[in-house]
Amino acid sequence: MTVKFYTNPMSRGQISRWALHEAGADYEQILLDYGTSMKADDYLQINPMGKVPAIEHRGKVVTEGAAICAYLADAFPAAGLAPNAKEQADYYRWMFFAAGPLESAITNRSLGFEIAPDKEMTAGYGSYDRVVDVLDTKFQVDDYVCGSRFTMADVYVGAQITWGTQFGTLPQRDSFLAYVKRLTNRDAYIAAKAIDDTLITENS
Repeated sequence: MTVKFYTNPMSRGQISRWALHEAGADYEQILLDYGTSMKADDYLQINPMGKVPAIEHRGKVVTEGAAICAYLADAFPAAGLAPNAKEQADYYRWMFFAAGPLESAITNRSLGFEIAPDKEMTAGYGSYDRVVDVLDTKFQVDDYVCGSRFTMADVYVGAQITWGTQFGTLPQRDSFLAYVKRLTNRDAYIAAKAIDDTLITENS
């Protein structure tokens, strides 16, 4: 079945489009605007948060970038992007590390909110520097989230690191830049990015 893909090219929908291309999924894109169609009643029935991305597939709705990536890996098994038994621990650990501690740390720093050292125990991620160091250590050792093999976890984790190093919300550490280079040379990444870049240009 064709996936309905709700997105805006200047959004985290870019991650889901990349995931759709990696999965080899047929999809129908529905482009939404932030101030109008994304808040319209019909879309709020899809995602009451009034945000993108979202997908509809087999009569079900999936929102949240990490969940969409994980769902597509399972829904399109022929692509070989879901983890095998030995990869599951790393796959889920690092995908949700990116969705939780990493995104929270980056967002808070971008908004000028810093965790005081005596309050780190109350924050799920502790500190921005700790998050960055942990992620750096991971990719100093492994080429991909699950070691030597690309999986769908690399779409989500990789998108966070790609954007972070591009826009300055993550430092340009050697491990990050090498990881980004491996990912952005992938055919699916290039094809998906070209679509969103074209849409951005057309609507600018």
